[in-house]
Amino acid sequence: MSPHSPCDTLVIGGGVVGMAIAYGLARSGASVEVIDEGDEAFRAARGNFGLVWVQGKGASCPDYARWSRESARLWPDFARQLSADSGVELELSQRGGLMLCLGESELAQRVKLLESIAGEAGEPYPFEVWDRTTLGEHVSAIGPEVVGATYTPMDGHVSPLRLLRALVEAFHRLGGCLRSGLSVRDIRRVGEAFHVSTGGQPHVARRIVLAAGLGNRQLAPLVGLEAPVRPNRGQVMVTERMAPFLDLPTGQVRQTGEGSVQIGDSLEDVGFDDRTTTRELARIADRALSCFPRLRDVNVVRSWGALRVMTPDGMPIYQASRQCPGAFVATCHSGITLAAQHAGAIAGWVRGGEAPRELASFQAERFHVQSS
Repeated sequence: MSPHSPCDTLVIGGGVVGMAIAYGLARSGASVEVIDEGDEAFRAARGNFGLVWVQGKGASCPDYARWSRESARLWPDFARQLSADSGVELELSQRGGLMLCLGESELAQRVKLLESIAGEAGEPYPFEVWDRTTLGEHVSAIGPEVVGATYTPMDGHVSPLRLLRALVEAFHRLGGCLRSGLSVRDIRRVGEAFHVSTGGQPHVARRIVLAAGLGNRQLAPLVGLEAPVRPNRGQVMVTERMAPFLDLPTGQVRQTGEGSVQIGDSLEDVGFDDRTTTRELARIADRALSCFPRLRDVNVVRSWGALRVMTPDGMPIYQASRQCPGAFVATCHSGITLAAQHAGAIAGWVRGGEAPRELASFQAERFHVQSS
């Protein structure tokens, strides 16, 4: 496929969100091209914690809770199909997840949140509250400050790097074209097609999907859409390999399939700054040690900061353009959790299928302030 030959769909953004949509489109038989800026971009995918996580999502928005739960339900089949298409093992473990609580007040607040989500769900929202004794039966060597945890059976974790590798490999095997190192300069609708300029010959497609993360803020208005996203920094540490001790992922600590321990618990509004800071890493480490004292003498081998893609309310934006039919925007900060939905329902919607009913809650117009 040459850059100026028309394809069915052009996806802008080669992270987990864009590649999951592109994979789903290619699997349906569409001719698909992906344009990716490369490592010069602020990549949320490279800093991902790897959780397939439902617990706590959807407070005051039952559609988001349902959307996340359905994706988690689809993940095992999605993982099997993607591994078969790519030849890459994803290291998916989906036997539940824990939020460890330090102190009775923290546990009470957590239970109140989950009870609120369950009450609004309109369908089963299973979760359990584990006291310290029950928690100790499932997780060894928890620290004395841990009073209990909330557990949901829907949650799990996966290797985010293996996931992205698998999406790219499967996309290639299905005939997709990935062009890296290209920055989009302009998007124009010419007749029934979109012409995307990256400095050379235009890339031409009948449909276009904006999945460029933080870049969607500038790209969306070019096709009559909005994406009021902002960066939110997360800092992460990885330790040397350890003997297995943590079968279930927690919201702040998980042990990978290789034995290393990934630690992260950071939400920072610092603009486009993806550096690490000693102060924040120390805070993250202190909490991890409170949860698992055995980490005290373990070496940290790597740390990094990455920028989440956040909307004002923390929920996704999925929208089709009325001004430029055939243009779509897909933006979220839960690209791992929602990968199964992106490769399935969202890809089908882009192809002309019916929009999932939850998408009505994810339009950008919800951020408009109504004047009296």
